[in-house]
Amino acid sequence: MLKQRILTAVVLAPLAIAAIFYLPLAYFGALLLVIMGIGAWEWGPLMGFASNKKRWFFVFASVVLISGLWQFLPPEDLWSDGKLTTHATYVLWLAVAWWATSAILTLLYPRFSSFWSSHRSIRGVFGWLTLIPAWLAFMVIRSSDYTIDPYHGAQLIMFLFLMVWSADIGAYFVGKSIGKHKLLPNVSPGKTLEGFVGGVISACALIGIAGSIIGWTNEQFATVLMVTVVITTISVLGDLNESMFKRQAGVKDSGSILPGHGGVLDRIDSLTATAPIYALFYVLIGW
Repeated sequence: MLKQRILTAVVLAPLAIAAIFYLPLAYFGALLLVIMGIGAWEWGPLMGFASNKKRWFFVFASVVLISGLWQFLPPEDLWSDGKLTTHATYVLWLAVAWWATSAILTLLYPRFSSFWSSHRSIRGVFGWLTLIPAWLAFMVIRSSDYTIDPYHGAQLIMFLFLMVWSADIGAYFVGKSIGKHKLLPNVSPGKTLEGFVGGVISACALIGIAGSIIGWTNEQFATVLMVTVVITTISVLGDLNESMFKRQAGVKDSGSILPGHGGVLDRIDSLTATAPIYALFYVLIGW
């Protein structure tokens, strides 16, 4: 399993990085739309859909909603005079509200789960709140200063990826080696407190090294390391959130499209949670 995970990551990571840096803004948005569409397909079983017809309908509805958001908030017009448009900011705050609610549902699970688990429509809305703001958040980050420096937003996304990936890797190895205290056994028995702390430390160490190479000021170090701690914590929430829905639905993996990793949702769960908050941090405080 570990070998498969590594091989898949070795293939996908360079492709993801190339797409982030070299795809034009419109093509990048289209690629993200496809990824979110696959995520919507994999959300179907979490809603209890057994038939492909219902899953395709949810995919279609999700793509229509994202496409409508694309038309309403064109990526090339998201920023004006260095400020994010008001409506885009509202969507990011909506995502914050959703993930705050998700944190409560996850921490208290299985309490209160009977209500949302018995209503497919509510689980569908949860899926939209997970996927749609994440699409916009990536477009917000990627389009920042795009006309001045087309690679600026790509660098910002890479910092997000570095935070999430290093935290994931650090948590995995620390948890496997010394993990003893379960983090949330009702949701994900495999995750430990030691692994969580190890993931945060790993992310801070890697970001610190990157900042030293770039030549950050002390103020930039303080800001970005604070953001890193928050983002890596939220990345765990994203992972636990999907684990909660899978556990309630009796599903082990969201899919099998990625050997050793499961489905697309299994790989982007942390990013769907962190991207809107990361984008909002950048909008509000910058660095």
